[in-house]
Amino acid sequence: MPGVIAALQYATAVTFLVIGLAAYRYGAAGQRAAETAVTRQGFPVEILSRHRVRIEESLAELMLPLGISVVLATLATLNLTAPYIGRIATWIIHPILLIAGGFITAGQVFTVRFVEAEFRKSQDPDARAVDVRDVINAASAVFPVWLRPMIVTRFVLVTLGSALILLLTAG
Repeated sequence: MPGVIAALQYATAVTFLVIGLAAYRYGAAGQRAAETAVTRQGFPVEILSRHRVRIEESLAELMLPLGISVVLATLATLNLTAPYIGRIATWIIHPILLIAGGFITAGQVFTVRFVEAEFRKSQDPDARAVDVRDVINAASAVFPVWLRPMIVTRFVLVTLGSALILLLTAG
């Protein structure tokens, strides 16, 4: 079982690494595309920042997915080379990843729904009138076509993969 557990952990680590790098590389262009879409709809660019919609990722923000990637790769290596330590570390890391990571990655899988819901609840009438799908689609069009399937894959690995890892570790 350590081989299966490590494979899932390495795969999850790769998704965090690749998605983090893609977000950093293409995020500024995605931000500009979202801002263009908002202004095309007749709203000020600031409406996005006022409602915490940000596509661009800073170098500091890139450190989180890279850090998670390193932790998961280290954990996978431990599960292969020092299974007892790897098992204990897995029991510490994967419940956190399952809950916190599942929530965060769900927001990235269901971005349009989450942002639409936030804008609908807003007291700002302009926010309620924004075509969120158009804004997110404009931003998404800037990113590589493989990014969306990778985001979904990461969500599955973080949630179902972590649950499976915990089940396999328990056995």
